[in-house]
Amino acid sequence: MDEEMRIAEIRGGALSAKVMDYGANLLALYVDTKEGRRDIVLGYKNLCDYQDNDPNYGCTIARYANRIGGGKFSIDGQEFHLQKNDRGKNTLHSGNGSLQRRRWEITDSSDDHVSFSIKSPDGDLGFPGNMDITVTYTIRDQALIIDYSCICDQKSVFAPTNHSYFNLRGEGMGDILDTRVMIHADQFTHTDADSIPDGSLVDVTGTPMDFRDFHRLGERIDEDYEALQQAGGYDHNYVLEKTPDLHAPEYDHDGKMVYEAARARAADDSIEVIVYTDLPGMQLYTGNYISGQDLGKCGKIYPRRGGVAFETQFFPNAVNVKTFEQPLVEADRPFHTRTVYRLLTE
Repeated sequence: MDEEMRIAEIRGGALSAKVMDYGANLLALYVDTKEGRRDIVLGYKNLCDYQDNDPNYGCTIARYANRIGGGKFSIDGQEFHLQKNDRGKNTLHSGNGSLQRRRWEITDSSDDHVSFSIKSPDGDLGFPGNMDITVTYTIRDQALIIDYSCICDQKSVFAPTNHSYFNLRGEGMGDILDTRVMIHADQFTHTDADSIPDGSLVDVTGTPMDFRDFHRLGERIDEDYEALQQAGGYDHNYVLEKTPDLHAPEYDHDGKMVYEAARARAADDSIEVIVYTDLPGMQLYTGNYISGQDLGKCGKIYPRRGGVAFETQFFPNAVNVKTFEQPLVEADRPFHTRTVYRLLTE
């Protein structure tokens, strides 16, 4: 990490954020509470550690978030082969050396927003087409809005997410097992032992996967339930409901409707985050693979399950499961998706 790395700070009302050009990465998200300003996302104390960043703290994940089974997929009969960086069989977050490990260009900025852009050439990471990607962070009305857009000169795939981990008590303040979560989903995608969806959906009713009402994350996380045992906790894609009562028209864009996906509350009710998206899924990930060796911004070591991620997304492995909504972009046709994290305080 060289000294030319650029960090931008954006602000509005009781929120402010720090983002950097390396990985278009969210470094910090500050919320003003009655106890003072609180940083609620995990990140490294030493910026040089972002060069490795195996947990992907704060990263913009692109071109393709989550897993692709077998490290390959086809478009119109042509097969594309990717790096198998997950158990030697599958592709995770586009492979090693992907865009979260590169420097982006700051192309626009003001007090309340900043845009990062990057060019990903044809064949980059195995993906087809020359793709121009832009990610914009905006703070507006107590919300952090993340807009992802791209245009590509070939038919291709684009399935981005942000990989921030939240700890609503403040980064470095222990684990997140007392955080209460609600997810607007009746189903989650079934996976094999390697966390690759096969196309089938599982009803959450009567299972520890049911977050249709608020539950503490630690309440059922270690139950003897196959999906939890396979992943070491929650690391699953939820099939989001898109009912009229969940529509959030204030965040609609480009003819796309945005819906409330989930809520999370600190144990003392001091902070609540509401997640909105136009995408069909959201990965709930409870930091099961945080190593217990990462030195956080506060100067403390992050424990296992020290943060929870709400990764809005197309379904994992959707490119190989045609019954899932497809993350395809047509040649020379702009694509835009939006995710919002709205913060409420006492």
